[in-house]
This record gives sequence, C-alpha cells and structure tokens, in this order.
Amino acid sequence: MKTLVLGASPNPARYAYKAVISLMHSGHEAIPLGVKKGDINGLTIQNGFPPLHDIDTVTLYINPLIQKDWYDYILNLHPKRIIFNPGTENPELEKLAHNNGIQTVVACTLVMLSTGEYEKGMPAQAK
Repeated sequence: MKTLVLGASPNPARYAYKAVISLMHSGHEAIPLGVKKGDINGLTIQNGFPPLHDIDTVTLYINPLIQKDWYDYILNLHPKRIIFNPGTENPELEKLAHNNGIQTVVACTLVMLSTGEYEKGMPAQAK
C-alpha cells in the first residue's frame, strides 16, 4: 500500500516521523510530505503539492485549520482512505471525503500498524 504521510517532519520525536518508519518496516511504501526539508530513514521529505499517483492512504499529521489548505490536493489524489490521527479530526474534511467516495478512519496509524488493522478494512466503498 502506498501511503502519503502528510505533516512529515525530520524530527524523530514526532509521530509523523515514527509513522513513516513504521510503515516502511511493515512493508508499505511511505511518501513523507511536509513543510520542513529533510529526510526520514533515507526518504526525502517532499514539499509543496507534488504530483502523486496511486495513493491508497493519506494519513494526516496536520491540524484541521491547516488541512483546509490541503483539501483540494488530498481529494484530487483519490485515495481509498484518509486516516485522521489524534488531534487531526475534522468533520468538514470527513464529509468532503465521503462525498468523493473516500473512506475515513479516525484512529492512530501507529496503533493500526502494530495491531494489523492497517491492512484490514479497505472496502470498495466508503463508510
């Protein structure tokens, strides 16, 4: 599964950094995207709005106020799901996602990976 980690940071103490590492260790392709330049375990953190394709999951590590600037970008990626990690919950984006046939999950990516739930629940239609 190709996962965009939105809010990626080169700071190893940040959860987005840990998510990239955990995704890689679980055999998933992780694409870190953030405002700060740097890298995570050899992956360059992309900046801006890079053209990406075949994104299965967008996992959010940015607060809802900042998310507004990313709505069009996220929706135009046509991911199968968006994961709202703790602190990123956003009913407005959830509604937009559902209207575009994108599943939303309010959960912690790190917990989902550690319990095997990350790989489950990829329904053909949004919840």
